[in-house]
Amino acid sequence: MVIVHVFVHVKKEFIEAFREATRENAQNSVKEPGIARFDVVEQEDDPSRFVLVEAYRSPEAPALHKETAHYKAWRDAVEHMMAEPRSSVRYTNVFPADAGW
Repeated sequence: MVIVHVFVHVKKEFIEAFREATRENAQNSVKEPGIARFDVVEQEDDPSRFVLVEAYRSPEAPALHKETAHYKAWRDAVEHMMAEPRSSVRYTNVFPADAGW
């Protein structure tokens, strides 16, 4: 299991448009066989900050995700909405060790 947290800071005037584009991407992403979970969370005290929590079933799945049409459409649609470049951190699953989402 590979878990990726993607940190996104959105320009305030694009918050709703970012939510809509990201919701559509997430709805399509969870249909991918390599994705176990795809959460989109918004910071409570600063609605311009989001974290995408992506759980992949294999080490190859993140790269496969980035080749999908819905990811490429999302990437292109939201690029101008960001207040700064997005960043990400990769994690490996520790518990449960056999998390077979």
